[in-house]
Amino acid sequence: MKRRVVVTGLGAVTPIGNTVDVFWDEIKKETVGIGPITQFDVSDYKVKIAAQVKGFDARERLDFKSAKRMELFTQYAAAAAKEAFDDAGIDMEKEDLYRAGVIVGSGVGSLKCVEDNYETILKKGPNRVHPLMVPLMISNMAAGNISIRLGLRGKCTNVATACASGSHCIGDAFRAIQYGDADIMVAGGAESAISPTGLAGFTALTALSTSEDPTCASRPFDKDRDGFVLGEGAGIIVLEELEHAKARGAKIYAELAGYGATADAWHITSPAEDGEGAAMAMKLAMREAGVRAEQIDYINAHGTSTHHNDLFETRAIRSALGSAADQVVVNSTKSMIGHLLGAAGGVAQAVKMAKEYAPFVRKIEVETENLDMVKEAVDAGADIIMLDNMTPEQMAEAIRYIDGRAETECSGNMTKENIRTIAELGVDYVSSGALTHSAPILDISLKHLKVLTD
Repeated sequence: MKRRVVVTGLGAVTPIGNTVDVFWDEIKKETVGIGPITQFDVSDYKVKIAAQVKGFDARERLDFKSAKRMELFTQYAAAAAKEAFDDAGIDMEKEDLYRAGVIVGSGVGSLKCVEDNYETILKKGPNRVHPLMVPLMISNMAAGNISIRLGLRGKCTNVATACASGSHCIGDAFRAIQYGDADIMVAGGAESAISPTGLAGFTALTALSTSEDPTCASRPFDKDRDGFVLGEGAGIIVLEELEHAKARGAKIYAELAGYGATADAWHITSPAEDGEGAAMAMKLAMREAGVRAEQIDYINAHGTSTHHNDLFETRAIRSALGSAADQVVVNSTKSMIGHLLGAAGGVAQAVKMAKEYAPFVRKIEVETENLDMVKEAVDAGADIIMLDNMTPEQMAEAIRYIDGRAETECSGNMTKENIRTIAELGVDYVSSGALTHSAPILDISLKHLKVLTD
């Protein structure tokens, strides 16, 4: 029989606060944590802003000797873990050390450590590399140092699955308690990849926003989104078996009731266009939790602020929840380093929340798939209405109904054969993802630019 698992401790180091309390207060103030990169010279880089942790002094959170043997991502993780453990109020002198473990991940570990030591090789030779280079840089050092610092002798692992690392760590820790491998698990993720290599790599991937305006650089689900903003920090929670937590009188924040994990088997950087992989993960989590779609109130989305992710994730939510998606509030914590933005789901409610909570947003776009959704979007006061994957006949009917009350965008299956027909319907914008995700080649030279004529 599966055991029930609850959350009893919280810890955080973020670009807008280095403890949970400060972090939450700054969220409520809509504090922008994005700004110019100060850790190194970015004169030659296209991207010049990031969400850096500010005012973090490892010596105030960790003992000096230990801190010297940790890279930044590990320092963040260890500090957040200590805060979470203190918050949970666990006295390890009263616990079985082998029933308490750690699963904390990092996507890349320490790029800066690699950079610094490679520079040493070039300037001074390979024999001058730091003797702890490997232990400092590898991603499992966050979990290892937390284990040492807190005296946890149970399962100690990490997961490195890029953006999903922290979530997978929490899921694996959840399973460890469910199936009796542990009573207490410290879980979460940490990252510190704002470095020359990290910035150059993500820029080359064309994944980063090139905006230099901190207030609108990271804008998940916004029509004008152009990529994400590199951030750093750590988020750690303490998970406990329910009866164990109750027996010691622990403060219980929430219960982790279900977990789902899937793969798209699609592309190394792009999610599947129909969102079915992510949809199935949500369905599996709801199935395990015994929760119906209409019982879901809120979704914290991945929401990377990239064109593909936000579009396909929206489709995933719609697929997982069906018509119940109309009543769900969705936002992305990537916008917490800018502003929170309610989006998607119950259109009227979402548009209202977005305009009231985020008045800085210039225009709100709602994606629709049929005339009923179009009518709802018009009634809600959407500025732009996307007509997604509709037939020309459906688009024409939708445009007639909208009648200038909102701008219109047609998307989905746009080809050179049908684009003129679509344009002649009177639509304001035509968008095509095939230009980027399905093109066999990409030549951006202006010598191949041609003007279409009749």
